[in-house]
Amino acid sequence: MNTTLSNVPQAPLWRRLLIRGGKHVLRWSGRFQARHSLVPSTPVIDNREFDWIPRLEGAWPEIRAELDHLLEHPEDIPAFHQISPDQKRISKGDNWKTFGFYVYGKRVDDNCAVCPRTAAVLDTLPGIRSAMFSILKPQYRIAAHKGPTRAVIRAHLGLKVPADWRNVWIRVDDQILHWQEGKVVLFDDTYEHEVHNDTDELRAVLFIDIDRPMDRLGTLFNGLLFRLMQASPYVKQPLRNLAQWNREHARRPAE
Repeated sequence: MNTTLSNVPQAPLWRRLLIRGGKHVLRWSGRFQARHSLVPSTPVIDNREFDWIPRLEGAWPEIRAELDHLLEHPEDIPAFHQISPDQKRISKGDNWKTFGFYVYGKRVDDNCAVCPRTAAVLDTLPGIRSAMFSILKPQYRIAAHKGPTRAVIRAHLGLKVPADWRNVWIRVDDQILHWQEGKVVLFDDTYEHEVHNDTDELRAVLFIDIDRPMDRLGTLFNGLLFRLMQASPYVKQPLRNLAQWNREHARRPAE
């Protein structure tokens, strides 16, 4: 008998405490990372800091086409917390779906094969850590939260933006950002951020975490940090869950 991910028991207390403690250490290290960053550690970051952004934006029609293919069968796309149980506080029901291509540096080959054009572009990005389609249902809000580490910078490529774009937004610290289809926004997710989709349409972005450019000392520090994270339950559990989900939900590549 198959066990659905929604019925997987809660992680043991020791594991939850380990993840919680790790997050505190990662956030404490943010001050060190800010001092050694080669780009601003402001809430929102200028796109001109990264030369790969025009290449990503130029590929958005093909990426959107592969997303549309996936959305023909939304029941085969997991909710975020079904893959990463640590997200249960901010991911409820099936309101926030994700389709992962990279998980903290680990390429998800099965999913990349389903969306080969998207994967081909992602594979060219220097220092990619995580990447996924992030799909938010109408009238859903992601509660305010903070990311675990300043070692990465987050990029969102707008793919499906409701016509009522003023009522779908992300707040990062004290700044409100709106998405545009085919355009990238960059921000530091260690600042408190929240998302509102107060429209009757779905919102979807290509969500990417990429290495923060650092000086030599900062690069060495972040390299060690990534190795520790990859060995932790925070990363290993989502990879196991994603592999299980993919075994139970076969998909065909877009033609």
